[in-house]
Amino acid sequence: MPSSNKLLQGPIHKALLSLAIPIVLNQILQSAYQLTDAFWVGRLGADEVAAVSVSMPVTFLVIALGAGLAMAGATLSAQYMGAKKFDMVNHVAAQTMLMVILVAIVLGLSGYLLSPYFLHLLGVSQSVYDNALKFMHVSFIGVIFVFTFAIFQAIMRGVGQVKVPLFIVLGTVLLNFFLDPLFIYGWGEYDGLGVMGAALATLVTQGLAAICGITIFLKGRHGIHVTLQHFKPDFAYIKRAFFLGAPGSVELAARALGLIMLSFIVASFGTITIASYGVGSNILQVVTIPAMGLSMAVSTLVGQNLGANQIERAAKVAVIGATWGLVALTIIGGLAYWSAPQLVAFFIPDDQQVIEHGAQFVRIMCLSWGFIGVQLCIVSTFRASGNMVNAMLLSLLSQWVFQFPLAYILSKHTSLHAVGIWWSFTITNILIALVSIVWFARGSWKKTRLTEDDKNIVHISEETMIEIDDRHA
Repeated sequence: MPSSNKLLQGPIHKALLSLAIPIVLNQILQSAYQLTDAFWVGRLGADEVAAVSVSMPVTFLVIALGAGLAMAGATLSAQYMGAKKFDMVNHVAAQTMLMVILVAIVLGLSGYLLSPYFLHLLGVSQSVYDNALKFMHVSFIGVIFVFTFAIFQAIMRGVGQVKVPLFIVLGTVLLNFFLDPLFIYGWGEYDGLGVMGAALATLVTQGLAAICGITIFLKGRHGIHVTLQHFKPDFAYIKRAFFLGAPGSVELAARALGLIMLSFIVASFGTITIASYGVGSNILQVVTIPAMGLSMAVSTLVGQNLGANQIERAAKVAVIGATWGLVALTIIGGLAYWSAPQLVAFFIPDDQQVIEHGAQFVRIMCLSWGFIGVQLCIVSTFRASGNMVNAMLLSLLSQWVFQFPLAYILSKHTSLHAVGIWWSFTITNILIALVSIVWFARGSWKKTRLTEDDKNIVHISEETMIEIDDRHA
């Protein structure tokens, strides 16, 4: 698989750029699912936007519980690729996809059944509840497709094949663009399904993407070739993936729970604040796409170089990526500051209150976006090295030590009220980036070798916790 040679040799900037550009384009296209939904749903009204905004953290929580397995597969495939153990790359791809599909079935069914209880806990109004429940039900049905395509993308990134997923996403996004207004508003005698139609359009296109991913793995034309024999359960690998991936699941689940708890605070200020938060979150998701794509490129490059035992090159990749993230998102944040009202109006053009509150949200948090770029690249370095516990603890620190307490105190116990929620984003972004830099500089992440010692995975979490204890001794 010669595509990995350029990742292990030559200029780091060029290698990082060759991965980052297709991944960023992929992320932009994938965000178009949510953007298209938000664009069309926004024309239904604030209640409908609030229904989608309330639903997203809950569905993300269920997805996050199984996402650690995908992280494990991506990390292992990248390091095995760097170590030139190509047979293990195929094995990891098949076993990880098998596990992810089984987990998706369980979590999707659980989420579907528990949806009403989630919404009752959030205390949403009846006008928001009905649409939110429909949106969540369809979203949970589609979890299996989301998981399947996610692991396909993760494995392909791990081996450095980033263009094929890009073309698949391009096709499905274009299809979603036409299906969304059809399913939401209808055509001719077909009345449409409203908010539920947006979720259904996404389900159809993600299902097609998942089928394409499985077909490509079976055909073996793009660096990975799995057979039906590869899908025979390998319990030794399952154990390895569990110890490696469990902290990743906890990390994402903690982040999702933090967003749900934040939703409680947001919901207490009414529909306008909920809609403003939803629009602001959509904008945040879009403008951080370059950093997300860059961090994924960093993960691939760090993983392969660690697998090839090129430790210092891997460290340089992380530093360069974090620097790029800081500069790029700071520039984007400056642009967002001056165009905040126009950005919000794109999603909800006819509600002046939401435009004003949403623009305030964007302007308060946007100047700290560069720190998000730093954090994402460092966290990706930890994941790529197999140190999932580091990433998990940073997530716990971000959501539960910094942001949620800050949001609660500033909004409920100061004169800022809802604006205090917006300030919690800015303060958290800065603090967690600084903590990430300090932890990265300690260098303990460089010691992990997943491809050399299978037992090492089991001990990574323990070693990380010992490091934390030593730090506080």
